[in-house]
Amino acid sequence: MSTKSQPDNEGGCDLVADIGGTNARFALSRQEQGKRVLLEVQSLPGAAFDSLEAAVRHYLASVRAQPTRAAIAVACPADKDDIQFTNSAWSFNRRQLQRSLHLQQLEILNDFGAVARAVPQLAPSDVVTLHGTLSPLRGPVTVLGPGTGLGVAQLVGSSAQGWAVVETEGGHAGFAPIDEEDRRIAAWLSERVGRVSNERILCGNGLSQVHAALRGDADLTDPARIVAAALAGDPDSAKTLQRFCAILGSAAGDAVLLQGARTLVIAGGIVPRFVEFLRQSPFHARFLAKGRLAAYLADVAIHVVVHPSPGLLGAALALPDRTIDLP
Repeated sequence: MSTKSQPDNEGGCDLVADIGGTNARFALSRQEQGKRVLLEVQSLPGAAFDSLEAAVRHYLASVRAQPTRAAIAVACPADKDDIQFTNSAWSFNRRQLQRSLHLQQLEILNDFGAVARAVPQLAPSDVVTLHGTLSPLRGPVTVLGPGTGLGVAQLVGSSAQGWAVVETEGGHAGFAPIDEEDRRIAAWLSERVGRVSNERILCGNGLSQVHAALRGDADLTDPARIVAAALAGDPDSAKTLQRFCAILGSAAGDAVLLQGARTLVIAGGIVPRFVEFLRQSPFHARFLAKGRLAAYLADVAIHVVVHPSPGLLGAALALPDRTIDLP
């Protein structure tokens, strides 16, 4: 007997999900012509549901599907049976969820681990290159990005030998201020949250906190408004976004050095909104500002993912292809 991969039929689609601190993204996935495709993509507000299971059931009812396999990427450590989200009140037990949803197979993976898994599969149109070249993809690869939190993962291997994903919680590494403005932001946050990690700054709420700290105003502005105002030329908002990009550069440079990376890939829900602003910002100068290691970092390729759903694609890739027996 031998096996051969076959595209899923209509009833053979898998459920894939990318669950962040704010949004729950879902899709059905199947294999077509050797590639994973996403169907019926939906993004639901997490706050509208009491639990992950409730959100899953709502989605499946809306697309009238009953999959037997699922892969769910979660914005938290994913190595235990009991899963507690870092930036959400949701929690679940993977075995109970599998039984409740009548799944034969359930894969749980870290959300940025899923994004990292998708990176080698991305087309040139799915990324914007800030420095260096995309092909061939040189490893190790640091994958990070701000969203509701700050995700960090790593790819090791090569295109020829295959890639392995290392899931991390690197976004929670401590923030290292560089200049007086950084120290002012750190002090502002320390008064409110105690320990200041990179994630406290490099996320949506962190952008609002930076804006407030620089203005000396306790009121927090919606981060989407800050970005829109910065791109429209508002000086205060532009100053905030410039500082955000500078701190992102410092944190990214540290992550690359810690992981020995030769490529940096920036993903997440925030940076793709202002790629050209990032290109003109102090991001790269701060990325390189590592003293004697500046030349090492100057050779690191840097790309921004603009694919709309890399976490869903990475989750889909965590499921093996369906097979049929042939005589």
